[in-house]
Amino acid sequence: MAAAAANKGGFDTIYALSSGRPPAAIAVVRISGPEAAATLRALAGRVPVPRTACLARLRDAAGATLDHGLTLWFPGPASATGEDLAELHLHGGRAVVDAVLRTLAARGLRMAEPGEFTRRALIHGRLDLAEVEGLGDLLSAETEIQRVEALRRAEGQLGRALRGLADALVALAAMIEARIDYEEAQALDGVETDGALHALSARLDALLAAPPVERLREGVRIAIAGPPNAGKSSLFNALLANDAAIVSPIAGTTRDVLERPVAIAGIPCLLLDTAGLREAEDAVERIGIERARAALASADLILDLAETVPESAARIAVQGKADLVPPIAGRLAVSSRTGSGLDTLLQTIASRAAALLPGPDQIGLEARYRVALETVRGALDAARATSDLVLQAEHVRVARETLNRLTGGADIEAMLDALFGRFCLGK
Repeated sequence: MAAAAANKGGFDTIYALSSGRPPAAIAVVRISGPEAAATLRALAGRVPVPRTACLARLRDAAGATLDHGLTLWFPGPASATGEDLAELHLHGGRAVVDAVLRTLAARGLRMAEPGEFTRRALIHGRLDLAEVEGLGDLLSAETEIQRVEALRRAEGQLGRALRGLADALVALAAMIEARIDYEEAQALDGVETDGALHALSARLDALLAAPPVERLREGVRIAIAGPPNAGKSSLFNALLANDAAIVSPIAGTTRDVLERPVAIAGIPCLLLDTAGLREAEDAVERIGIERARAALASADLILDLAETVPESAARIAVQGKADLVPPIAGRLAVSSRTGSGLDTLLQTIASRAAALLPGPDQIGLEARYRVALETVRGALDAARATSDLVLQAEHVRVARETLNRLTGGADIEAMLDALFGRFCLGK
């Protein structure tokens, strides 16, 4: 049976629990591969009408009843994985689930690896790479804004944009090749080629203007800056509503960068408490200050408690210890002890952070996509800068190959291994 389960199309038949860990009201077991129909027939006695839930008595190889449950059948290629797929909806007790999984293993089926169902969907063209990455983010989404943006990518918004670019590059390549083959058409088609290059560059610029998706996954980085005893750690604790940082009147208490995730108005953020900026008094403090400066350099927003950093788009001027110090013009007065001004500061942070994230009609770009699209943009710029048709064709070829790798072409196996490792077994 094991040999039979692995002899069609190079894929063996896999199974996994796709719902949460038992005990639960219902457990869903998925089976995908060439032996899915035979397995369903062996357990339930028949294969039901496609996409119709059917009540069945499930039995093991000896005929003993495993459970009464629902069976569903999705013949390939019109299934989630692009191959024959069955689902068993069981009572969600541990013993029931374990008995069914043992029966599937005894038939020679293999337990799926993390993300393997989705990986097969990618291989069989049911999902593109951008949709898979969006699905991975959707599974790990913790805030509403993460869910909405991940859903846009999982539903193919980025993939459609990339496929549109790929189609336009193919049309542009054909146009240039036609000009090479038919010299008399060169003068007539030059304006059309230039227009196509300009339009493609504009579309790339629009995509590259999207904020990095890493801000959604990891949180908008918000660093608190100031000299020793400016109230940085107290503000850090107040924003977290938790005593995460040690607060002391002793200067230089904070020696390292302390990071904590927090959602502010539903926006994922990463809050950083840093060492006080001053002339270091010892080697350990010097290291802490160096790390603080590095954290400030990489921060998306900086809560500056004492005009420590230059004016910039990232800086928010804050006056700490507002219950002890008179107000200072141009600074948000906040008291970490009484809570005065915290709501205003949180609203300001939320407004500034939201502007750094993808808007309702934008798609966040991973660094990998951004680097590849910038390479494509550079190739198109080179094509626009030359009148040599052969060179133009070569630059467009480079752009096409780069985009092909981006959407799931060659040389992505290592990246896929890392990506699907984020998924659960049943995905």
